[in-house]
Amino acid sequence: MQKRRFWSLVKLRMMLMCTIGAFSLVALFSGGVHVFPSSKSSSFSDSLKLPSKNEIRARSRRSGELSWTQEVSPPQFSKSPPPLHKLNGGRGLLDFEKLWKRPPNRDFVPCVEPSPTYSPPTESRGYLLVHTNGGLNQMRAGIGDMVAVARIINATLVIPELDKRSFWQDTSNFSDVFDEDYFINALANDVKVIKKLPSELASTTRAVKHFRSWSGIDYYQDEIARMWGEYQIIRAAKSDSRLANNNLPSDIQRLRCRALYEALRFSPQIEAMGKLLVDRMRSYGPYIALHLRYEKDMLAFSGCTHGLSLSEAAELTTISTSYLSSRENTAYWKVKEIDSGEQRAKGYCPLTPKEVAMFITSLGYPSSTPIYIASGEIYGGDSHMDTLRSSFPLLMGKEKLASVEELEPFVHHATQMAALDYIVSVESDVFIPSYSGNMARAVEGHRRFLGHRKTISPDRKALVYLFDKLELGSLKGKSLSERVIEIHKRRQGSPRKRKGPISGTKGMDRFRSEEAFYVNPLPDCLCQKEPPSLNTSYISTSR
Repeated sequence: MQKRRFWSLVKLRMMLMCTIGAFSLVALFSGGVHVFPSSKSSSFSDSLKLPSKNEIRARSRRSGELSWTQEVSPPQFSKSPPPLHKLNGGRGLLDFEKLWKRPPNRDFVPCVEPSPTYSPPTESRGYLLVHTNGGLNQMRAGIGDMVAVARIINATLVIPELDKRSFWQDTSNFSDVFDEDYFINALANDVKVIKKLPSELASTTRAVKHFRSWSGIDYYQDEIARMWGEYQIIRAAKSDSRLANNNLPSDIQRLRCRALYEALRFSPQIEAMGKLLVDRMRSYGPYIALHLRYEKDMLAFSGCTHGLSLSEAAELTTISTSYLSSRENTAYWKVKEIDSGEQRAKGYCPLTPKEVAMFITSLGYPSSTPIYIASGEIYGGDSHMDTLRSSFPLLMGKEKLASVEELEPFVHHATQMAALDYIVSVESDVFIPSYSGNMARAVEGHRRFLGHRKTISPDRKALVYLFDKLELGSLKGKSLSERVIEIHKRRQGSPRKRKGPISGTKGMDRFRSEEAFYVNPLPDCLCQKEPPSLNTSYISTSR
């Protein structure tokens, strides 16, 4: 009798444990997993909490403590990923390691040291003021260009002024976003950089110049440098795309890389918060950073309305009317009227959240994959995110990984919030952009510089063709997965030479069609440790 009662208690205990476990799983996966609803309910260990301001200052003084941008080894902000194992995925039993393995880097490493003939900056001929324009990644690229321009024209560079008047309406100063002192010191052997123009020159007449886009060294040495004879101060009205991508002296190209990937470090507060977000993502295992470019301005500007409701499409059409009216009066816009269907068929539209879910699933990533969403406000909100969230419940973002109190210093500054997304994206195990905008290209270039980390670039034109066939019932799910994997075998960030101009283009269109320098620093800033004995024809030599 006692024995029977004992086994009854054992069975009852096991049933209770199973029930508790089931409730825990439901709580975990329902609603997208809110990790950090408030700072009071934090369940993370002390190692996953934001350090105090004093600790941040102390760390920033210790050389290299937060220098994540200079590493080439596996993600340096984060903990080591858990051991790789096998899981059931979209194509049956998949080798989990293949999903996360980096493409071969062919032994390419950063080589940005100046040549033996490179000399420290000589006596400055004047001061270069810079007004940056655009969002975070346009400004970063522009600042890198202006450092090189200052070197070419032998100018003292005044810390650039960040764009406060554009769409983002961000009041952040340079020191709010970047580590100002580190920037100045890191470039000491290249260009003299000062925080402010000397007070005695405040009322001095200055030349305001729109530097010609995609210009070579001759333009700056001749046309711009000649202005020193008349002015002490030259102000660059815009900074983006002011320097050619190719055919510049090696030392100038390497200086651009040192400025962009070493000197231009984020502020200690942003780096500390970025490190925290990376560590919290890493606590779930290897993760994908998804740059989901599905915001209202992007859709209106591109004229892409696929997957939207009639009212949403009408709203975007109204917004895009203002864009179209400006295009009519702008010579370089080739598309004066936008056909949404045609745009999508050509691959010019960002993938919708539903299409992104289909894409990642077709690649073989299981539903348990942690995904960090790097984006602004998604147009339509939850109504467009349901499919992606149901396919991948571990869908994270800044607001889920951090408390309201932790994000409060950054939340009203679009540039600083974008910087947090940038850090988590660069440090991810896999980066996938839904559209090839400035953010996507900047992250791709940085990941190439840091050892060709896995970056899967969707072939949007091929994908929408397959998705449409699937919707019409003329393509099976298994066939979709096989074709998606095949199409993207060579779109994962392996080494390749920067693309030159599109064949047949002339004049300024020729320079505009070149792949941007910050998207791919090879060959200027990357070199092989030892020439491989095998054929190296994987590097394109076409221009």
